[in-house]
Amino acid sequence: MILSLYLTRRLALMFLLVFGVFAGMLVLLDMVEQVRRLSDQDSGFLQVLRLALLNTPQTLYQITPLIVILASMAVFLTLSRTSELVVIRAAGRSVLRVMVVPVLAMLVAGVAFVAVMNPLVASASREYQRVLAQLRGDEVSAVVIGADGLWLRQALDGGQMVINAAGASSDGTVLRDVTFLIFASDLDAGGGVVRRLHAHEARLSAGAWELFSAKDWTLGATNPEAEARTAARMSLPTDLTPSQIRDGFARPGAIPIRELPAFIAALERAGFSAREHRVWLQMELALPLMLAGMMLLAAGSSIHLARAGGAGLRAMATILAGFALFFLRNFAQVLGENGQIPVLLAAWALPVATALLALGLMLHMEDG
Repeated sequence: MILSLYLTRRLALMFLLVFGVFAGMLVLLDMVEQVRRLSDQDSGFLQVLRLALLNTPQTLYQITPLIVILASMAVFLTLSRTSELVVIRAAGRSVLRVMVVPVLAMLVAGVAFVAVMNPLVASASREYQRVLAQLRGDEVSAVVIGADGLWLRQALDGGQMVINAAGASSDGTVLRDVTFLIFASDLDAGGGVVRRLHAHEARLSAGAWELFSAKDWTLGATNPEAEARTAARMSLPTDLTPSQIRDGFARPGAIPIRELPAFIAALERAGFSAREHRVWLQMELALPLMLAGMMLLAAGSSIHLARAGGAGLRAMATILAGFALFFLRNFAQVLGENGQIPVLLAAWALPVATALLALGLMLHMEDG
């Protein structure tokens, strides 16, 4: 147990070291990117630093499997070079048995890492998008899914338009039981809602909403109900596009994992496809197993004796294997989001395969 705890402590310290090095590098690189992105804005150093600090956690979180395999490889190559692996075997302990506690610790640490970092990254990502839009002066259409249906907010030349629909098509171009509320631009002066429209169905065409079985109230009139206008079909100008509606939804990575199940249920209740969010949820749940598999893979390829030679070649092969698994994981995520493969297969197949591959490699290399 003491030997296992010693190895676990070495792995944890090396992971924190590599994690910190990558964090510093990514902050510097992201600052350069933010300076380029805001080159036409009057942005100071503190604003650029703030954007970099908000954007870095997302990238750092995504490359965590690579950080794990690099840290694990560094630890086991050091153990091999200092002949500590020889001492472990001479004491009658196999490396595979010693790795049981570190693997369990990695699984527990992976769960804690996801529980802490996932909400942190989600909050930082949302704040980054808000601050960036504020600096650029962009007006972003907001889309919210709730128990009372779909809500959209769109900027108009003369104010704001808020749309509420009980349901929608999967691409957001057809809304059912929909209400349009048009606000005046000067809300502080008491403008408020100046117009209300309700339609049985609304279809988004090029530059306009086509309303069917619609009723139009001008709320500034003396008697809005008496002066309301009904029509079998109406047209309401808009600059919204289907892509803007889809992009207005919160990205899966911007939603804390504890809120994802409720968001998925609300999204499907409104008629939209939640496949992308389902894949992301399962990928997050499978991340601890992926991290443990990466650590085992690094251990299995680094437990050779130093005097046997070829350490550099094995290290390069391990790094390439880690990058290959990382990109295969992203590729499987894309396939799952596009519906090419089942959600569970997209999320869990590669972590399970990585763990089994690493275990097989260790059984093949370990002679204890």
